[in-house]
Amino acid sequence: MLSSLRNMFRVADLRNKVLFTLLVIAIYQVGVNVPVPGVDFAQVRTLSTAGQHNGVLGYLTLFAGTGISKAAVLGLGIMPYITSSIIIQLLAGVIPKFEQWRDQGAVGQKKLTQVTRYLTIGLAVMQSAGLLFLWHSGNLFTNHVDLIPVFTPQRVIFMILILTAGTAFVMWLGELITQRGIGNGMSLLIFSNVVSAIPIYGQFIKDDKGWTGLAIVVFVCVVLLVAIVFMEQGQRRIPVTFARRVQGRRMYGGESTYIPLKVNQAGVIPIIFASSLLYIPVLISNVVPWQTYRSWVTNNLLNPTDGVYLFVYGLLIVLFTFFYVRVTFDPHQQADQIRKQGGYIPGFRPGAPTETYLSKILNRLTLPGSLFLALVALIPSVILASWHITTIPYFGTTLLIAVGVALETMKQIDSQLMMRNYESFLA
Repeated sequence: MLSSLRNMFRVADLRNKVLFTLLVIAIYQVGVNVPVPGVDFAQVRTLSTAGQHNGVLGYLTLFAGTGISKAAVLGLGIMPYITSSIIIQLLAGVIPKFEQWRDQGAVGQKKLTQVTRYLTIGLAVMQSAGLLFLWHSGNLFTNHVDLIPVFTPQRVIFMILILTAGTAFVMWLGELITQRGIGNGMSLLIFSNVVSAIPIYGQFIKDDKGWTGLAIVVFVCVVLLVAIVFMEQGQRRIPVTFARRVQGRRMYGGESTYIPLKVNQAGVIPIIFASSLLYIPVLISNVVPWQTYRSWVTNNLLNPTDGVYLFVYGLLIVLFTFFYVRVTFDPHQQADQIRKQGGYIPGFRPGAPTETYLSKILNRLTLPGSLFLALVALIPSVILASWHITTIPYFGTTLLIAVGVALETMKQIDSQLMMRNYESFLA
């Protein structure tokens, strides 16, 4: 990893991409510190110094960053885009038109991306309205601070437009990183939110539990880092042999390769999916007038140590892991592609037997991978809660996202070095 970091600055093109990515992330971090016009700036400064990150606020800052508590222009962050992507991927298997676009390759993917953008704007309008009600009602904070003392329809509409434009700007920044940077634009923006809050959380723990509590948290971090990296690197290699064939005077094929199937094939995507889906009841609870429903959401779905939350969150992670793996790695499509290329898996005939074998291996790998994601996301929060450390309620999820995105980014850098034929760098 250190050699890759050193070598990427020796390549002018890759160095420019890295610097461009850092510039975009810096612009995004500036945006999450600029308050929306119309909020009480004195109360915003008070909340920033108080460091309240429990309950609803701790949940929202997981992906939107500290811009939520600072009532920032980019306060919604990347949440509307994530929710929109989930909806489109789910509908791609239900709506025939979306399914047709998905099978068209790059052209169809471009159409799906455009639909995702439009849906993101629509969700941003609804989520910004719900967020404004949270800021005004004070339910977002433990001391019920009203950040919008003058709550008129004209001002609300103006602030909704500002927050929606901020979401569109964040979406554009993420796509800029994907196209002109080192890739994984949306994930890197989430990563920047997570990493930027780590020093603040460390200070909170030191002030609350002293150096002993901070040392315990650091030890848990190291153990989890080793476990996450170990699981992320684990893979099952499926051997594939291609039959020899003669075209003209040349002979092709005869070589052997393999299909790498990771234990954690889905990465951190199921964590993001599950967290985004659990965010929807939070928005609904701020719109519907049912006090019973609001109380149930606050006490169950937003309490990281509650039994209902643990069960629902863990179940969603497992289900989304299987769903995402099936979307990204279709055994039927892979088996058909191997057959068309004249290849076969030793011991299995091309076609249906190969598909059955790939599906069986995929299920056997996905189950432990999904359970690992669920355990790492939930157990650290329970352990810290037993020590009465509540300043980082979503500690496991935060660490998973940070490590997962960092590993994926390093793989992107390695692949770009290899594309430029710098074999000596990767040796």
